[in-house]
Amino acid sequence: MDYRRLGSTGTSVSELCFGTWRFGRETGGVLETDREEAHELLDTFEAHGGNFIDTANVYGNPNGTSEEYIGDWLAERDRDDFVVASKVYFPFDGWGEPGPNDAGLGRKHIRSQIEGTLDRLGTDYLDVYYIHRWDDETPIEETLETLTQLVEDGTVNYLGASTMAAWQLTKALWKSDVEGLERFEVTQPLFHAAYRDDVADYLDVCADQDLAVCPYSPLAGGFLTGKYERADPDDPTKVEAPDGSRGSFDERFSNFYLSARGWEVLDAIRGVADEVDATPAQVALRWLMDQEEFTCIPIVGARTTEQLEENVGATEVTLDADQFERISAARYDEDGNRWGHRD
Repeated sequence: MDYRRLGSTGTSVSELCFGTWRFGRETGGVLETDREEAHELLDTFEAHGGNFIDTANVYGNPNGTSEEYIGDWLAERDRDDFVVASKVYFPFDGWGEPGPNDAGLGRKHIRSQIEGTLDRLGTDYLDVYYIHRWDDETPIEETLETLTQLVEDGTVNYLGASTMAAWQLTKALWKSDVEGLERFEVTQPLFHAAYRDDVADYLDVCADQDLAVCPYSPLAGGFLTGKYERADPDDPTKVEAPDGSRGSFDERFSNFYLSARGWEVLDAIRGVADEVDATPAQVALRWLMDQEEFTCIPIVGARTTEQLEENVGATEVTLDADQFERISAARYDEDGNRWGHRD
């Protein structure tokens, strides 16, 4: 893999980021990725030149398991060779029943959670620390002041913002500017080829402010890999899913990723994939990586080393301008109207 500057920062990261939300996670009673499998995936990512690893304090059952798996793996390597990101906001279940200060972005919660994150990762600093959500109950000034102190102490290198509205991101950046506080340099929205207009305002802010964009679920929960088939032409939520796939047991997959727009975009991606001798997953990732308005570094979350190898292959794919535009245009019908989520 080649490397790119992380937005306007001086840090270089691999073209793909490896997401570890499956590490230690149980879905429907099934453990998605155990410790041995996690380390095999990290080995594969490293072997291909990957250096950017994403996690969060609440990933895994119990929470913190993902960070522990990564920490064990990093212990046998030079920590400075990797760019590691984690997050804060949600209650951490390691404490049992959440108390009044066990969630959100208040000073007390942030300071307590950064200690646990660093301990589990076996490191004394994070490269990127994301706020996992916006906190309506805490003034953004308090959050930014606390995070700024972490940067000044050398505990965190850069700040990141995950899911939030465009106006919230704009407000935070404005507060950083006028108060002389550290600003968000990296963002992590839901963004893929079938879901761009929905976050267009957010992405416009990122482009204007030279923020790196690290989309989560860049393959729409696996939908854009092409392994699913439409089961009913009149109902975009009806799908033929392979046994063991996410679509076969995860209700959120049907509710969140299946749409008329999605099928249209998938058809375009499949067509381009045939032309460039690549898989649909590789083309979908390449489309993200080729965004011109901002640096885009998709977060891939493979369940097997074979899936990860396929995802990494996206770095070798080339799309011409016409192919890129055909995928973009597939979100709209012949009259220029955007396909709906359900019809």
